[in-house]
Formats: sequence, C-alpha cells, structure tokens
Amino acid sequence: MSSDKTLEFMGIAMKYFPEAKAKLEASGIPFSMEMAEPFMELFKSVMQEAYELGKQDAQR
Repeated sequence: MSSDKTLEFMGIAMKYFPEAKAKLEASGIPFSMEMAEPFMELFKSVMQEAYELGKQDAQR
C-alpha cells in the first residue's frame, strides 16, 4: 500500500474518531488514541481491501 493511501486512510479514521469515541464512552468504555492504536493496522487492512474492490469495479 502506498504511503499516500495510508495517509488518506488515517485521515478518514481521524474524521470519524470523535464519533467513535463518543459512542464508546456513552456505553461506559473510556477511549483514547492510545487505545485506538492496536486497531489502526486492522483499519488500514480493511480500507486497503475496500479500495482494491472499488478499483476493480471501476476497471470493469
């Protein structure tokens, strides 16, 4: 995955971070960026796969 795409994916994650944090905290789960770090690799993998699917669809 290119570093440009990784940066784009991280930008998307940061856009939704406040909403995710609010939902978790409303459920009684305190949340911070430090807690999010282990999930970032998973998020990047999901975003990369979604990107590749979209790219394949666009090429058809």
